[in-house]
Amino acid sequence: MAELHFFTGTMDSGKSTLALQTNHNHAARGRVGRIFTTHDRAGQAVLSSRLGLTHEALEVDAAFDFWSYVVDTLTRGGRIDYLICDEAQFYSAAQIDQLAKVVDELQIDVFAFGILTDFRTVLFPGSARLVELADRMNVLQVEALCWCGKRATHNARTENGAMVVEGEVIVVGDVDQVDEPAADVAYEVLCRQHHRRRLTAARAKAVSLAPEPLPFG
Repeated sequence: MAELHFFTGTMDSGKSTLALQTNHNHAARGRVGRIFTTHDRAGQAVLSSRLGLTHEALEVDAAFDFWSYVVDTLTRGGRIDYLICDEAQFYSAAQIDQLAKVVDELQIDVFAFGILTDFRTVLFPGSARLVELADRMNVLQVEALCWCGKRATHNARTENGAMVVEGEVIVVGDVDQVDEPAADVAYEVLCRQHHRRRLTAARAKAVSLAPEPLPFG
């Protein structure tokens, strides 16, 4: 029986790498699939991982209909055994319903990959619907780490190095790299404690370098 799988984790936990590996494993067994993504850091119509791996993909915009695409492909004699859906947090709830229908009515496996919450710690609509509908939900075992060494559970957005908790939900950026200049818009994974305190790696470093207060006054 076909199933709707949802693989989730914070940024930097290897979701896109796993999506590419999943596609490779199924294709190596002669199965035919389609890869979808949206708002990938590498640009339109490409699925990329931070390890440098890339694969061409179909771009999902707000008007895309998974059910119509699959039915049209099959009607024209095409073959689809599975779908790989990266950045699924950005899909609409209706598009997740379409994926579930593809699984149930057409017996095509769907493997969706995405983060649960945005930089405000609010569930993405696509991820929320996947939690509600998925046959299997898998939390990635490759743990991203906060700068303090604890398991990272939250995705933080920074603008010019400062953490923000307001703004547009979808803004494309990548994870900050250590010892590189702060990007205009970037992301950082943090543990809950440091996300609540808005204590990013850069801010923690700045605080640690601040002079100690005098022992009087």
